[in-house]
Amino acid sequence: MDLLLPAGVIFVAVLFALLLLTRTVVIVKQASTAIVERLGRYQRTLTPGLSILVPVIDRVRTRVDMREQVASFPPQPVITEDNLVVSIDTVIYFQVTEPKAAIYEINSFLLGIEQLTVTTLRNVIGSMDLEEALTSRDDINGQLRGVLDEATGKWGIRVNRVELKAIDPPKTVQEAMEKQLKAERERRAAILTAEGQKQAAILTAEGAKQSVVLAAEGEAQAAVLRADGAAKARIINAEAEAIAITKIYEGLRTADPQPNELAHRYLQALPEVAKGDANKVWIIPAELTGALERLKDGLTGPTP
Repeated sequence: MDLLLPAGVIFVAVLFALLLLTRTVVIVKQASTAIVERLGRYQRTLTPGLSILVPVIDRVRTRVDMREQVASFPPQPVITEDNLVVSIDTVIYFQVTEPKAAIYEINSFLLGIEQLTVTTLRNVIGSMDLEEALTSRDDINGQLRGVLDEATGKWGIRVNRVELKAIDPPKTVQEAMEKQLKAERERRAAILTAEGQKQAAILTAEGAKQSVVLAAEGEAQAAVLRADGAAKARIINAEAEAIAITKIYEGLRTADPQPNELAHRYLQALPEVAKGDANKVWIIPAELTGALERLKDGLTGPTP
């Protein structure tokens, strides 16, 4: 019995020492701070690392996360300037800059940010109609951030960004907007189709016109070429005939033919002269009779 009592005392003493140690040594994690109160009053703010407290007198009231935090609030009904109720989801990105102010200046800074966001959002959206609210998200975000950052400054909070996740108008308005968009798309499609048909008709007409013009130009050029060819052929034939006559004349002059032989060659040349396409009428020269007489004399002898 005497041995058990010292063991129990030792156990209690060790337990008390461990409890005292846990109240004395405090470890603060990175990106966090701890608010220490002494006898119920703010004493100091512990930074990350190991800190020693006075047992029983000092205590850690709360730990504050110093990282940037994201708060997503449930959809809030907001009335626009044209008396339409829209549901808006918001997301707030904020960061605690002064842990003491965040703990002692407001009961719950997160609840305060939420309510301040709702009231500010109703004021901003209330001055816009539905179409402006749907197309002015950046403007709304800027106004919300400015108001929230100014109001939460004394709480030791810095609002970095405010984003609108969704702006949902009533279902009836959504259906009307969808019908309007569908009608607009159909109208644009009809306009594009009509413009395409018009352009196709214009191109077809221009193609037909150019085809006719090119065909006429081709025929004109072909006629010109044919006429040029015929004229050149006539000139060549005339030149050839002139050369032939000249050569014949020179040959006759050189050969000094007999009258009967000359008449015979004259008669042979007449069919060649008549072969041309342009020679539709034959003109018998007056010398033909004399040529025939000389040919006869050459064959039978002179007449007594």
